Amino acid sequence: MPAAHRPGLRVGSGLTIPESELTWRFSRSSGPGGQGVNTADSRVELLWDASRSAVLSPHQRERLLARLSGRLVDGVLTIAASEHRAQLRNRDAARARLAAVVADALRPPSPSRRPTRPTRSAKERRLNEKKRRTDVKRLRRPPAD
Repeated sequence: MPAAHRPGLRVGSGLTIPESELTWRFSRSSGPGGQGVNTADSRVELLWDASRSAVLSPHQRERLLARLSGRLVDGVLTIAASEHRAQLRNRDAARARLAAVVADALRPPSPSRRPTRPTRSAKERRLNEKKRRTDVKRLRRPPAD
């Protein structure tokens, strides 16, 4: 389906970014392309203003801005794609990358690890292994006269 007719960028089960919030920029790409590399604007930049997006809940916006703080410039997330020779394939790659970055940033944090103590047998195994290593290294030393 052409990009102009897509309803939006589906990020997850509950979030779809409308096309009206996505901005595209095109420029000349480096890399393979032969004579066409100097004429075709195949490099794609996809911009999405996450701080002003209407589809995010306040909780989602807060989490997204916190997790992507290093990638955002004035609340705008920029994704660049230039790995393909065709602009259309770079557009698809940028859309997929944006969806993956946003979905990853919105994923709830994993539960924190509960601290546990090693069992008595685990301590004994560790100490026995240390003694074994000590003996091996002692045998490698030159004899002390």
